Amino acid sequence: MAKKGRFRLTITLRKDLLPLIDQTIDGAKIRNRSHAIEYLLAQSLGPKIKKAVILAGGKGIKMRPLTYELPKTMIPVKGKPILQYLVEDLKNTGIKDIMILTGQLGEKIKEHFGDGSRFGTKIKYIKEKETAGTGGALRQLEKAVGIEPFVLIYGDVLIDLNYHDLIEFHTEHSGLVTVALTSVAEPYEFGAVKLHGEKVVDFIEKPQKGSGASRLVSSGVYVVEPEVFEHLPKKTSPLSFEKDILPKLINKKKVLGYPFEGKWFDISTPEVYDQALKEWKK
Repeated sequence: MAKKGRFRLTITLRKDLLPLIDQTIDGAKIRNRSHAIEYLLAQSLGPKIKKAVILAGGKGIKMRPLTYELPKTMIPVKGKPILQYLVEDLKNTGIKDIMILTGQLGEKIKEHFGDGSRFGTKIKYIKEKETAGTGGALRQLEKAVGIEPFVLIYGDVLIDLNYHDLIEFHTEHSGLVTVALTSVAEPYEFGAVKLHGEKVVDFIEKPQKGSGASRLVSSGVYVVEPEVFEHLPKKTSPLSFEKDILPKLINKKKVLGYPFEGKWFDISTPEVYDQALKEWKK
């Protein structure tokens, strides 16, 4: 009998392909030959999610004086703005429909990316309300996003992430929100996450030192189903996605966690920026 959401098929393959397929089996991410074939097909056919939203507002106060003239997302690393790495990664994944929520100095972003065609994408811009906050920004996007799931990204992160794998995980486990998780030595400046299996059971934004907080933290990348808009609180601006929305969804067991091992930098301070300049390789 077929599993839920799957159909049993009998296929015939060339004998020389089987060793290549078996090489992808690692017993963890890819469990067996059937799973390997499914994974390879999904990779070749492109992502199930075609739309992304990048939050590129915010004043970047901690990154002054750079952010007097540039949005934080346009600060260069190894010859490219931070935001360009995100756009290029999405395009290379097959996600070419991108919305960028801009704030202060947002015209600098438009000048660089235009309509996105130079980068093989289609980019639309939405001006962020002054006091909306990250959750309020999400509320602004409801009509533009429509009824499709989307990838939500904070525009000031450098991240080495396989978006295909993240989306496959989200789809396979039927989450409302999936958060990409990375591990850090000091979680106290981030959103610390506790996992039980694939479910997120706790999220603490900037936990106190000595609290024994999990070293797993949100990377600022999410896969989001459009039903999330039904769970937005009625609270007016400012509204925080991490403080006002995620905890309620976690209590309803609707949030999944996807740990990944690639490099990650949250360019929020000059110290992290210096580290990224030395260590980022893409």
